[in-house]
Amino acid sequence: MSFPGRIESLAGPLPPVAFRWDAETEILAARLTGVRGQRGFSGSVEFEDGRGAVLTLDVELGVACGLEVVVWPEADVVDTLAPPTPKRQGRLVVPARPSQPEIGVVELEVSLSAERSADESVIHVRVGPARKSEPVSLGTGLIADVDGDGDVAGFWLVGVPPFPTAKGV
Repeated sequence: MSFPGRIESLAGPLPPVAFRWDAETEILAARLTGVRGQRGFSGSVEFEDGRGAVLTLDVELGVACGLEVVVWPEADVVDTLAPPTPKRQGRLVVPARPSQPEIGVVELEVSLSAERSADESVIHVRVGPARKSEPVSLGTGLIADVDGDGDVAGFWLVGVPPFPTAKGV
């Protein structure tokens, strides 16, 4: 299943991205600072892989404002992994739908795959099959891949801090 998104042009500076690891659950969160929509769906869009991987897109009033890699797909290490250079920047707008206040989570069954740099500072999560896509900067360390149909094809997380380790271990 695909997930359509619309890219709204963004004037001015890119919003900063705050990365946070939860050491206990190993969840990586990327939060776009100061991003908020004006109307539309608020909640989560969960991309779920049949093998157990989950990627959650946080949405506030119709605009993507964060991303969590909840359960990791198997990630290939690519020594030369480098993010693409986006030619444009924008906000990822979630399609409008009739108001259903009781629904706060949308679940989509898709295939997820991931690759990471050797130092894990760059992570690329692909949503669905590999396909031609355009990179769009959503924030200082978050890039969305959007295919020719406007569907989300993946995300790049750039400048990811190291996973926290326990002191003295």
